[in-house]
Amino acid sequence: MKKYYLITLLCFLVGISSAYAQKQLKGKVKDAKGTPIESASINLKDATGNILSFTRTNEKGEYILSFSEENKDLTIEATTIGYTKKVVEITELSKSYDLTLQESATNLKTVVVKNKPTLTVNGDTLNYKTSDFADKQDRSIGDVLRKMPGITVEESGKVSYNGKPISALYIDGDNVLDDKYSIGTKSIPHGAVDKVQVIEKDQPIKMLRKNNTSEDVALNLVIKDEAKIKVLGDVRAGAGTPNRFDANANAMMFKKKAKFINNIKGNNIGIDPGLDLTSFNFEDYLKRLDNDKPSGFLSAGAAGVPTLPQKRTLFNKAGLANLNNLYKFNEDFQIRANVSYLYDQRDQQYSKFSETYLSGQTITYNELQENAINPQKLQTKFNVLANADNYYFNDNLIVNYGTTKTNSGVVTNGIGANQSLKQETFDISNELNYRKKLKSENTFNFYSYISKSTQPEVLNINPGLNEDILNNGNPYAGLNQYVKLPTLYANNYTSFAFVSSKFTQTYKLGFNVQQQQLNSELYRVQNDQTTELVSSQMTNDLDWLKTKLYTDANYEYNSGKFKTSLSLPISYNMINYEDKAKGLDKNLNKFFVNPSLNVKYQTGIENYITANYSFSNDLGGIDDVYRGTILKNYRSLFANDAPISERKSQSVGAGFSFRKAMQMFFFNLNASYSTSTVNTISSYTISNNIQQRIVLPYANDVSSLSFGANASKYLFNIRSTINAGVGFSQSTFEQLQNNELLPFTSQNTNYKAGIDSKINNFLNWSYNATYSVSTNKTSKVDAIKNNNQQLRQQSSITATAFKSVFMTLSAEHIFTHQSTQPDLKYLFADFNMRYKFQKLKTDLEFGITNLANIKKFEANYLSANSFSSGTYYIPGRVAMMKATFSF
Repeated sequence: MKKYYLITLLCFLVGISSAYAQKQLKGKVKDAKGTPIESASINLKDATGNILSFTRTNEKGEYILSFSEENKDLTIEATTIGYTKKVVEITELSKSYDLTLQESATNLKTVVVKNKPTLTVNGDTLNYKTSDFADKQDRSIGDVLRKMPGITVEESGKVSYNGKPISALYIDGDNVLDDKYSIGTKSIPHGAVDKVQVIEKDQPIKMLRKNNTSEDVALNLVIKDEAKIKVLGDVRAGAGTPNRFDANANAMMFKKKAKFINNIKGNNIGIDPGLDLTSFNFEDYLKRLDNDKPSGFLSAGAAGVPTLPQKRTLFNKAGLANLNNLYKFNEDFQIRANVSYLYDQRDQQYSKFSETYLSGQTITYNELQENAINPQKLQTKFNVLANADNYYFNDNLIVNYGTTKTNSGVVTNGIGANQSLKQETFDISNELNYRKKLKSENTFNFYSYISKSTQPEVLNINPGLNEDILNNGNPYAGLNQYVKLPTLYANNYTSFAFVSSKFTQTYKLGFNVQQQQLNSELYRVQNDQTTELVSSQMTNDLDWLKTKLYTDANYEYNSGKFKTSLSLPISYNMINYEDKAKGLDKNLNKFFVNPSLNVKYQTGIENYITANYSFSNDLGGIDDVYRGTILKNYRSLFANDAPISERKSQSVGAGFSFRKAMQMFFFNLNASYSTSTVNTISSYTISNNIQQRIVLPYANDVSSLSFGANASKYLFNIRSTINAGVGFSQSTFEQLQNNELLPFTSQNTNYKAGIDSKINNFLNWSYNATYSVSTNKTSKVDAIKNNNQQLRQQSSITATAFKSVFMTLSAEHIFTHQSTQPDLKYLFADFNMRYKFQKLKTDLEFGITNLANIKKFEANYLSANSFSSGTYYIPGRVAMMKATFSF
């Protein structure tokens, strides 16, 4: 500990000496009328033209540059789009330099080419002109984002820039949608968006922008002036066969003080409206909270959905109300409400055959299952934000309620049963973040999070299954499994940051507390309808208390080209858990140091390399220690006979990001390796009608390696955006099945390529292909070394006729090849025709999906010691007529 404090003191003294060795140059930038110019690039150069320091002006046109007294013959240079560059010599180091820029028709030396889209760069912001990439048949801004080089939009709606997921989607600088931004990309008309801005090093907290160390990337949609003065939206109604409907109503407004995007929709054509509620950075949110808890103990044991887009597999009847409203009292204070309610009904039907190969035996499952699933979700979030230059206040009150009811009929190896599962969740939480900047530029931060949640679950099965295990070999009427897990959690800390021009030190001190109580009981119902506990060993009454005291010292250095951060979190973890009926009374006390290091070096104005290393210790949760057996589903019994799992992990990674914005070329390269040691292992005992899992104390290692490279380029001559990428991952791990330890190695390689081309003024074509190869093997058991290959191709062609008629023909081909199995081939095709009534602002649309009327989809999976084959029933051909009115 003495060494630690000496190191801290030394770093602090280095930071002070660095601060005293630097001087600051201040000033303002304005136009000829005296109006401040925001986000102008300010460069400090020496006599040879080398950039010694750079920054951007704030909303008041102010800037601050740091420089060394040893430098001679300095000049200051101010540039921004639309103004002539201004260069001024530095004559007095203590003087304030106010610069006046003159408007200019052009300020970039570019070659003008007819029909050539352009990108402009302003500091850390990259600007895409929406009209350069939009076509007549496009509707939403999401349609246009897919065509922009460097930007990718996944089927889920997740948006990434040069391989990095965006942290937020702003609308004229405001985060209206929180992290659930797909409703914006789907509903905002592209004609309302002037340009799309990519903001690298996005820092939404104003008081931290001066010494910005953020590595987040965000998108900002700049709304056209004419779209800010009215309410925008559309209303769609559609009907089709067999017995199909689709309805949608959007309303949105983007005024300076008030913004909203409100939506109501419903359909039974296989489109899941719940995807609009996807939080794309939810893992980062959970990591910040540090509140690990099981999402649920029970399930219906469904095999999931096939590897197809959801719109081709889903039998549903669903509706969603999604309301997102923001009001700004002034530039520094706003309130926001995000409220949604989802109602859904889903049907699933599938059959599955599986074999597991072990020494001297083969375990076989032959299953049929029909599910009727009814999820409902109410999500509410109320936000109060005060974001000023010298303070920051952000409070989120969140209330979520959800219930899911599942009724299913199952047949396993000829034995039938019915299941009824009800799961409820209720969660209320409040997250408060307050920051204050002092006159010394140092900052104070207070953070508080508190939540209370419940998640009762009930599973009913009839008639009773596995009587030899659960009813002394006698037939019986059914099983009832009950589980409750109320949780109370709090996480609070304070931190203080010492800020200088290049070096920042932040010290944090905090604690969190997690209190849980797991109650579970498994009852059996005899044929005379009497109810009794199956066994005292199939109950839990477990009290859990986890407390962590922690501190963190974080050091950040930023010289412009070189940036590094070192984090030294230290924690003392105390866990107590008790189940008197099981004779369980344990406690654990652990002291952890989990350092991490991140380095970034700017190899050029637009290019940089990164490297990172981390070491972590992690403890398991209540799911690891309960002793009483829980019936997870109709054929799975889970229990534990081990201490709390402890995982020690190390990871190292590196990346390279390259772009030439003017040439519209983007490239990124990433690699990572991690290894973990865990002190427990899950042991599975598998038979032809049931599997039982128990967690045992056994140290084992897990390692993973991954590599990825992606490129995107706009080809000006053929007006096309092309992309290509390759990814490789490998993991090694161990499984314990029927008392046999099996070491596994799994490898996956993916290749992808695509093009989005504007062939001429009335014809557009797109094509995307993904080729994946997966290999699984084990060094034990006489099993197959599996090699699985799949090629998935998607293509569409859109033709425009008479300026108002748009026709689209799209196809998707899936080819799968596996060792010892027949090849699987599927071709899906869709057709859509739309007529636009310009004066009436109405579109009339006719479409047919799944032209070939495919109603079954087969998928095989062959691993090192198992094989499974599934047949899924999917919707056949659907024809729809829709009318959409825009306003």
